[in-house]
This record gives sequence, structure tokens and C-alpha cells, in this order.
Amino acid sequence: MARFSLLLLLLPALTGRAANLPQHPRLLFDSAGVERLKLRIRQPEWAPQWKAFRGSVDSALAQTVELPPRAANWWHWYVCPTHGARLTTGKQIAPWQWEHICPVDHEILHGDASRPDRDFDACVISGVHDRYAREVQRTGVVYQVTGEGKYAARAREILLAYAAKYSTYPLHTTRGQAQVGGGHVHSQTLDESVWLIPMAQGADLVWDTLSEADRVAIANGLFQAAARDTILVHRMGIHNIQNWKNSAVGLTGLLLGDEALIRAAIDDPDRGYRAQMAKGVQPDGAWFEGAWGYHFYTLSAVWTLVEAARNCGTDLYGEPLKKMFMAPVMLAMPNGYLPAFNDSTEVNVRNDLYELAYARYREAAFARGLPAGARRSEFALWFGAAEVPGPDAKLPGSRNSISSGYAILERGEGEQATWLCLKYGPHGGGHGHPDKNNFVLYSRGKVVFPDSGTRPYGSPLHLEWDKVSLAHNTLVVDGASQAEATGKSLAFGDRFAMTDAGNIYPGVRFIRTAVMLSENLILFVDRVTADKPRTFDLAMHIAGKWMNLPRGDGATLPPSAGYQHLKDATVRGAPNGMTLSVDSGVAIALAANQPTDVITATGVGKSTEDRVPLAIFRRTGQAADYVWTVSLDGKPAMPAIVKSSSDAVSVKVGEAVVTVSTSEPSVRWEAEMRATR
Repeated sequence: MARFSLLLLLLPALTGRAANLPQHPRLLFDSAGVERLKLRIRQPEWAPQWKAFRGSVDSALAQTVELPPRAANWWHWYVCPTHGARLTTGKQIAPWQWEHICPVDHEILHGDASRPDRDFDACVISGVHDRYAREVQRTGVVYQVTGEGKYAARAREILLAYAAKYSTYPLHTTRGQAQVGGGHVHSQTLDESVWLIPMAQGADLVWDTLSEADRVAIANGLFQAAARDTILVHRMGIHNIQNWKNSAVGLTGLLLGDEALIRAAIDDPDRGYRAQMAKGVQPDGAWFEGAWGYHFYTLSAVWTLVEAARNCGTDLYGEPLKKMFMAPVMLAMPNGYLPAFNDSTEVNVRNDLYELAYARYREAAFARGLPAGARRSEFALWFGAAEVPGPDAKLPGSRNSISSGYAILERGEGEQATWLCLKYGPHGGGHGHPDKNNFVLYSRGKVVFPDSGTRPYGSPLHLEWDKVSLAHNTLVVDGASQAEATGKSLAFGDRFAMTDAGNIYPGVRFIRTAVMLSENLILFVDRVTADKPRTFDLAMHIAGKWMNLPRGDGATLPPSAGYQHLKDATVRGAPNGMTLSVDSGVAIALAANQPTDVITATGVGKSTEDRVPLAIFRRTGQAADYVWTVSLDGKPAMPAIVKSSSDAVSVKVGEAVVTVSTSEPSVRWEAEMRATR
């Protein structure tokens, strides 16, 4: 420890008291972890993977280190301004300049460094900066295993280059402003943190090879400048971004022995790791933002700090983190994917992080999260248990996750099962969508009623489509999106769910009941009441293409709230009810209990040119009872209303009569549901 104590005296920029920590390495691995890795790569099943890993590192060593002349841009700006689709990078046309290609019409775009929203070249440069950070980490790993100095020398070269260059990159935000919240290498503290973490892990792995002068230069010029002076001063609350910042600050503290940074990362009562777990993780384990992409993004942030703390004698592997790993495997669709709720696309629950989760918790359920097939990830190589159980093929069945607001109905076996999720929980903060009582329906290996999910935030479609109520399978009132709200579960059973959307509009109540009559047939009873006459639009999006649409007239639609992005909109009355079908065999049948205008159109998919069938059931008044079915086997099932009152409705579908009471609330039926098919 003598050399380390001397180092602390040589670091005038450090303000934190020296922490009592073990020798390096202590972040990605401790000495015992390095020895386990050395033993593992000698085994026949792991040797080829190590050979490939080292080979990729050796290939990078052959390249000259040349840091970009300027900082990175926000990757969300890397979209076509016309179609909202993510660009692809074409050929390089000059030093640090490329062609950028729209995947929709293949137009070639060029960057404009004077405009953040058009600085496409700096978006590509973002990847170069991140690649160097990963190279520091990976060369450090190979050095620890082999002891060959060339790997440590490469890490040193990159670290010193950034230590000299870091402060010369101007502070800038995603909009080019020089203010707190921006970064030097990247355009926000989030991306600065994501970049700094592997830098710290790699520096730790080669720290003992560095001279005292190198350590001072790297500590002051890079790590303290980034962690203390750039990231730490940007103070947020409970948020996925703050978890990345905590890990970057905490790893810097653990690397340099700065107790103040360590405490800020772990114990800050408003934003530290412990506060994030206590306030950000729902009782069911789901991250509060309600977007599965951000759930795993948060896990990707916290494991680095938790594992480093463990190596340094502090156990942060508590129950909240274990629940975070449990929630995805319990709430996933039968194909192992999670729905595209809030600001997220669909997410594969099979994630390399479960190698670490199983190794630390030994929870058999985590086997469902392990990637299928051979275990070839870096997490498997670095942390994986010698043996893991096979995944349980039995599905969890219907379940209601009240704290996060997911009511899931499930019938059938394996990936061919039918799965429906009603979404009624908390809004989700800045990443939430106005979509209470929205649902996603999955059947026979695919999503048949999708959610709009999200796309790069620089795309105009993100605000104009993804984050409007019309883009979801839910209710729109008077052509305006819902307010932020938290709904609640009113009744739940193995085959039914009833949820209240909450305060989505002043004076409006929306109660949705879904009944899974069979694997092929779902009944919906949607009851809407208002304090004055309103226009109710019940929207639904169906995967596929419209088939044999009833004749209609051109529809006049509002110019905003998502309606402006609809195409081929037609409208017709439905005095006798109506059946709509798509080419996949999915059919919707609406009962003829109230005057309805049925609007059909196409909405937005992955881009403005990717079209998804959309139906809107429009009614006007102070109350509406929508009674409709979804058939998944190509056999439409028209529901018939047997009895209706202000607090209950009885519906006959096939041989089943289902009574939905919103006053009790309850769902009951008079015939075996399996007789409906």
C-alpha cells in the first residue's frame, strides 16, 4: 500500500479522503477473479472463446491510436429528417466525414457540424470514442491474464491520450450548449458516464504498471476531470441516467481511492445507488420508468458499481437488485421478449447480464434469462457459473403485477400460447407514454396488437407519434392525448382482467375488461363515461394488412395528436355491428349496441413509410359501451349484448354468456368458456 499512499499525496486535485481499499485490480475483477479466469480459459469449452477475444484485441493493437479531433454528438440525432428512420453509415469521404444513408429511400445525406441535429459525422465519431474506451478495458483483461506488457502499454497510450485531450473538447450538450449536463467527449453526462466506466475498469487492470507521473496525469486530466468536474456536478434524482453517473463516479472513486466520490455514488440520500434501489425499483422488481429497455439499461449501469463494490468488500447485491433481475423473466411474453411499452422497443429477456445474476444469486429462475445455445458472451467468460440449470419450459400463467400495473392473461403452451397484457400502472416519468388501459396481444409466436414503442429521440415521430395516445391500443377523447395518470386493477382472475385508467381526462372514466375466452378468442368490454358530451375514439393497431375493408368515405381527421400521420383513412357507419380482418387471420368484431363511426387507416410503423393497420371506433355522447372481440383463428365471433345497465353488461359469445359488472366489480359467465371454440 506504500505506493498507493504516495500516489494520494501526489494528486492535488483529489478532494476526497483516502479510502481503505484492497490492491489493484478491484473493479471488473479482483485478484481471485483473475485467477478464476485464468483457470477457465484452459478448459476446452472456454479456450476457443478466449482465443477469439484475445484475437480481436490483437487486431486492435495493429491500429494506430488516433483520437477524433472533436467530440461526439447525441446518437439520437442520427435519423433521417424526412422519414424518422435511423441512418446507416456509408463510405468515408474525407477525414472524419462519411456518407449517411436513409434506409427508406436510400438518399445520401451529409453532416453539418454547425447544427447538432444535422451533425451526422459527430454521431459516427461517438462510436470511435466508445471503441477506445472498450479497448482500454479489453486490453486490460488480456494483460491481467497473460502478463504481456504490450497490452498494458496500449491501455496506457489511450489513457494518456485522453488525459491530455479531455479538457480541450469543449463542454457541450445535445443542443450544442456549454452548460452543466453536457460532456466533453460526449454531449451529455449520461454518455460521458457510459464511456468513462470501461475506461476506469481498464485503467484499474493496468494501474500497477503505470508510473507515478502517469497516474497523476490520468487521475487529474481524465478521471477527476470527467467524474468530479463534469458528471458529479450534474445532479439528478431517481432516474436511469443517474445510475450510469453513480457508476462512473463510484468506479472513479474506487480506482483512485477517493472516499468522497465513493460515498456520493453509493450513499447520497437523494440519488446514490441505495436511494435508486429503494425508490426506483417497484415492489415487483420493475424499474419505475415502465420501459423495459430502460430496465435493462439501468441493470447495465448498476452491475459495474455493484461488482466493484463487492470486490472492495461492500455487498450491494441486495433484494431490490435481485427483484430487478426477476421481473423480466416473470413478465415476458411466451417468446421471451418484453413488450414495447413506453420509451422502449421490444426487449429480449435473454440477456448476458443473467450470467452474472445467476453466478451471484444462484436463482434457478434466472436460467430463463440466459441466452439460448452456447454460452459465448464476455459475461459468461468472465463471471459465468460452471453449470447452469436449463430454463423451465412451463409458462408462469396469468398474473397481475399491481405495483407496475401489468395485468397479464395467458393460455396455451410454449411460444404458441396466447398472451395479453393490460397496462394500467404509473406513468413512468419522462419516459412514460399517455396510454392507460393500453394492451399488447401476442399469439402463436408474434405480436398481433403491437405498441408503438419508441425510436431515436431526434426523430420528429418520437413526439408526434410514439408519445401520443392514438399510437396505442387505448382511448382518445376529443382528439387529444391522455394526461399523465396512474390507473388501478379492479378485478383479476385466471381468464379476465378489469382495470381503471385513472384520471386520463377531466370528468372521464375509462374501465376496460378483457376476457380470454380461449386461446383464439378475447372479449373486450370497454365502458366510458363523461361529465358532458364528448367524442370517444377507441384506437387499435393490428399487425398485417387490411383485407376486404367495408366501403367507406374519406375521413376528416384532426391535424395533430397523431392523426396527422394517418394515411388512407375512410369512415363508415356500423348499424349492424362490423367485422374487420387483416391478412394474418386476425379479426375484430364490434357489437351493434350504439351508433358508431368505424374509421380505418394505417398508422406509423418503423418509419413514415412502414404502415400498420389502425381502426378507430368513434362514438359521441356522455357514455359509451364498446363490446368487441378479437379472433385469432380466422373465425370472427360477433358478440351479442343480452342485457345492459349503467353498472353491468351481459354479452353472449358463442355458447358463453359473460357478465361484466363495474359496480362490484366482477366478471362471471354462465357456460364453460372452452365451449366458445
